[in-house]
Amino acid sequence: MSELKRKLLAREFVSAPGIFDGISVRTADPMGFDALYMTGYGTVASHLGLPDAGIASYRDMVERVKVFCGIANTPIIADGDTGYGGLMNVQHTVEGYEQAGAAGIQLEDQEFPKKCGHTPMRRVIPLDDMVRKLEVAVASRRSDDFLIIARTDARTGLGLDEAIKRGKAFREAGADVVFVESPESEAEMEQICAEIDAPLLVNVVEGGSTPVLSVAEYQRMGYAMAIYPASGFLAMGAALQNVYGQIRETGSSIGAEAPLANFMEFSKRMGFEAVWDFEKKWADD
Repeated sequence: MSELKRKLLAREFVSAPGIFDGISVRTADPMGFDALYMTGYGTVASHLGLPDAGIASYRDMVERVKVFCGIANTPIIADGDTGYGGLMNVQHTVEGYEQAGAAGIQLEDQEFPKKCGHTPMRRVIPLDDMVRKLEVAVASRRSDDFLIIARTDARTGLGLDEAIKRGKAFREAGADVVFVESPESEAEMEQICAEIDAPLLVNVVEGGSTPVLSVAEYQRMGYAMAIYPASGFLAMGAALQNVYGQIRETGSSIGAEAPLANFMEFSKRMGFEAVWDFEKKWADD
């Protein structure tokens, strides 16, 4: 059993930051996290400059999975949206993500085209259809260590009771981790943890529908994992706006409030030391 799966089953709390491009992967990977989370919102925005609204294809996303997993030593859980279609698409998606190096996949019960969580107008497919998708997903993985994370978006449109009902059914279908998206209060979070007997994931979105709490509170409630999909790209967006704004207004980066990394240290983090070592060994005099 992988160490990540062991920790989740034992309810040893796991915090996973969102990664969305090569820079975020190289920054997070050496920091000692138990897992990283490939956010669909951030990955689609950074790769295509588009909203996370079902526009990105399986091919777009599996290529990002392969790139990120090729960089990182830390296990990566990757957003797989709805599985990009019907049952055979789910099989193909699970096989592709696992082959690309992911440690797990998140699948959700939204209708296609899906929409980003914590946004309005999300609609879900019938429960039986999602259960069947999860059964196919579980049967399609080559290793039991490959995590199947099942997400329901039913809370926003159909209410908490339906979301909890779906979470229970997802666990019975074989999901390793259950993810009830967008609970709207601490009381709702408490109820989810009390009624669903499974390792549970909380989606921590600053400015979203769900209260942002301390790790101690998540653990007390009964969550096993927290993902922070937006923290990195929100920080990046604010910093870029600050620095670019300073350059636009003054023609210079001097005086920008956003901190700037040391260029040489940043270059080392991006892997340039290997380039320099190669050139020392092989470059002509």
